[in-house]
Amino acid sequence: MKTRWIFVLVCLCTWMVAAKAAAVSTQTQDTMVVAKSENDHTEPSTTLSKEETSTAEPVPPVKLTEMEVTSNIALRYAHTAVVTRVRNPAKRAQETTFKILLPETAFISGFIMTLDGKSYKAYVKEKEEAKNIYNQAVASGAGAAHIAAKARDSNQFTVTVNVEPNTEAVFNLTYEELLVRRNGVYNHAINLHPGSLVPNLSVTVNIHESQKITVLRVPEVRTGNEIDATAEDTQNSKAVIHHDDRVATVTFKPDLEEQKRLIGIYMEKSKESQANMERNLIYNRVEEPEEQESKDGILGQFVVQYDVDRPKNGEIIVNNGYFVHFFAPADLPPLNKHVVFVLDTSGSMSDRKIVQLQEAMQTILSDLNKGDYFNIVEFDSSVTVHELKEADEEPKVPDYRYFRMSNTPKVKLVPPSLATPENIAKAKVIVNRLQAAGGTNIAQALDIAVQIVKKGLSNVTTDNIVENNPDIQSDTVSANETETTILPTEQPPTETKPDNEAINLEPIIIFLTDGDPTVGETNPTRIINRLTEKNYGANKATIFSLAFGQDADRKFLRKISLRNDGFMRHIYEAADAAQQLRDFYRQVSSPLLAHVKFVYPPDQVKNDMITKHSFRTYYEGSEVVVAGRVDDSAAEITSQVHAFCGNEGESGKIPYDVTLKAPVPQTKNYYLPLERLWAYLTVKQLLDEKDAQLDTEQSKDKEKSPEKKALNIALKYELVTPLTSLVVVKPNATKDAVNAESVDKVDSVQNGFPGAPLSALYSSSLPLAHYQGSVPIAQASFESFPQPGFDTPDDMARPRPTQYAYMQVAQVAHPTTPFIDPLQRYHLEAYPWALTLINITTDSLLVEVNGTTLNMKLSTDNTIPKSPGGDPVCNNAIDNTTGVCVYLLNCVAAQSITVEKYVHSACVVDTGYAGVCCPNVPDNVNKPV
Repeated sequence: MKTRWIFVLVCLCTWMVAAKAAAVSTQTQDTMVVAKSENDHTEPSTTLSKEETSTAEPVPPVKLTEMEVTSNIALRYAHTAVVTRVRNPAKRAQETTFKILLPETAFISGFIMTLDGKSYKAYVKEKEEAKNIYNQAVASGAGAAHIAAKARDSNQFTVTVNVEPNTEAVFNLTYEELLVRRNGVYNHAINLHPGSLVPNLSVTVNIHESQKITVLRVPEVRTGNEIDATAEDTQNSKAVIHHDDRVATVTFKPDLEEQKRLIGIYMEKSKESQANMERNLIYNRVEEPEEQESKDGILGQFVVQYDVDRPKNGEIIVNNGYFVHFFAPADLPPLNKHVVFVLDTSGSMSDRKIVQLQEAMQTILSDLNKGDYFNIVEFDSSVTVHELKEADEEPKVPDYRYFRMSNTPKVKLVPPSLATPENIAKAKVIVNRLQAAGGTNIAQALDIAVQIVKKGLSNVTTDNIVENNPDIQSDTVSANETETTILPTEQPPTETKPDNEAINLEPIIIFLTDGDPTVGETNPTRIINRLTEKNYGANKATIFSLAFGQDADRKFLRKISLRNDGFMRHIYEAADAAQQLRDFYRQVSSPLLAHVKFVYPPDQVKNDMITKHSFRTYYEGSEVVVAGRVDDSAAEITSQVHAFCGNEGESGKIPYDVTLKAPVPQTKNYYLPLERLWAYLTVKQLLDEKDAQLDTEQSKDKEKSPEKKALNIALKYELVTPLTSLVVVKPNATKDAVNAESVDKVDSVQNGFPGAPLSALYSSSLPLAHYQGSVPIAQASFESFPQPGFDTPDDMARPRPTQYAYMQVAQVAHPTTPFIDPLQRYHLEAYPWALTLINITTDSLLVEVNGTTLNMKLSTDNTIPKSPGGDPVCNNAIDNTTGVCVYLLNCVAAQSITVEKYVHSACVVDTGYAGVCCPNVPDNVNKPV
């Protein structure tokens, strides 16, 4: 009897395990959602599905076999594709993680997973919509997992999946970015963080420009948060460079020994950084950071730097209804500037930080130009404007009390000092005496800095004595108090007239802090509002914010800078922090133009589709980029640039005016990524506008808000931004799968032009003759484009980037809205390469041969189109032999080809259906799938 019960129990357990496995199998046939989480903590991660098996034998781990990175840069616009292949050699399913660290300026534009031979394409959805799908999945009891990155890694993309026994998984991520010119070169950085040694690791960067490439450098792989490399830095001996006028190719294929060397360097620097963080825990009692992820398998950052020859007055390029205007004048005398250094010396700046600040200031002060003026404002619990005569006096004994407001002497507004060798030497003495103590009075420090700018070169009078300003020290606002918001472009009713000479100086405030406001006014919104009230008018100062270390409120500092024509820079707390500070200053040390405005005739461009075209300042070594939509009737574009520049050998500013004309091509002879560039730049600037707003400034008309405009464009062009998320749908999903219709159908966007799927946007411009190299199945979402004037067929697949803090993945067991997968719609599930060519709005494949677009129809039913009179003979079969032209589904051999191969072997069947030149051998032709 006892034996029988044991037997029954074993059978019951076996049945339960089988039922569970069946349930898991059912779940995995549906939909996954990748959405951004609002949480700031890491939750335990679980797999999408996992076999609960056990074995006494050791299980071989999933192996990373290949990582291929391809970047194609055209006109500074970079598309990067990262393809990673892993293999599970075990007899059981195992979990693996795909992780990519993206550039902060990048947007993800495509993601495909290929698991067990089946491709899963990601679609872009509005964040809240994706979140609702995720919540429905959780509520229905479906398996869910947090796919997370540390909050500080705001640009890390991570997905964890299960790989079936003895199968391969392929991850393909693409991202895009517009390269920024800094210190005279464009920097294209690729993060190599594979997680382990890679037997086959390769990086290829293709550059196509309209002007001659004059500078091309590949510095040694960066293994930390180093500053931008210069011409004097060591170059990468493992990189191979091919450079010919306007075209260049850089390849990097580190073998296992080189990978080990780079990993070792990275780990050493990581230990140093960790030691520095531990010191801060001791000295500053800051919150202990989250557990650090493993540094194994991190090689560093592969960087390509280049620059181009440019016409003196700039360059306008027009293509397919869009234009881009590049403007980077040189050989101009720098504008004289008035720099106010606002330096945090609170207690948290003690130990290494204050030393690094002092080291950086030694170089920065030496780099001030002849004719510049400067002030040094120190703040902790109170504010001090230093006078240079202090350098000749004995150092004062520091007051280490945290709150010193009642005993603090009045603040004297010292006029700026001319940057002479003598004055710079005295300033260095003062900086070397700075000591860290007290709280962080950000509000008063910025208020004093703006007042100094307004006063300009005036002499000290009784008006220059400032009390500790009680109106900016209030920590609370009474319940009956109404706060007024001043928009950054709005002028208050009264203005203190600045000194006339001060208007001839370019005012810059460099504001460095490592923490939050803790003394005086501590409410960020009120600090920003009052700063806006004061910093305005003809002598409005540009404010650059430097967030030193991890504890500074970067969102707050970014908002300050965005509202005051500057930018925020994160200074990493590392051994080279002083170098980072000096590198930042180099970028803004030489303003060449002020109040730069681009003017385009309204009958030549569409005014509601032009990116930002008014800029406070243009700095030497940078570049201004304006993009927009050309009016349909325009035959040319005439641009006028108005600004103020320095007067050689004289003080003050003089007008600067440039006129530039460019013809509008009437034919579409080639494709350039100008529309994508416009979309990327527009979304970036709209997100900046959104981030600069205070809560009280949100538009009542949500449809006209920067957030809504950015969302519409991001959805149309499939860019993953802080407003959008990825929805991953299995290709064999049933009619109950998640709705992704908004991705594929024609959309009406804010600017009035219809949307289209990513495949349609690109494939309509893909000349067949310009594909090169194989495109694996996982690259089905890649796009390609040719460049004018290139004799060789160069594949120009392009990628985009995004920023992630947390990501959620869910399997939807019982979705309610139908989704039509493009491959399934046309019965092309076995032809994953066709995904990028499908235009679902016209039921066709769009390709282009020798400048002629072929719109080849696709059948939505089971009918196999055939040519009248039999299959015609063709001499461009996919195996390079003679074959016959048949409809795609009639050629089994075409299932595993690449896009490039199809371009070579494409043909038209019957009345315009998509055909392929198929090898005329048994088992290839007339075998419909």
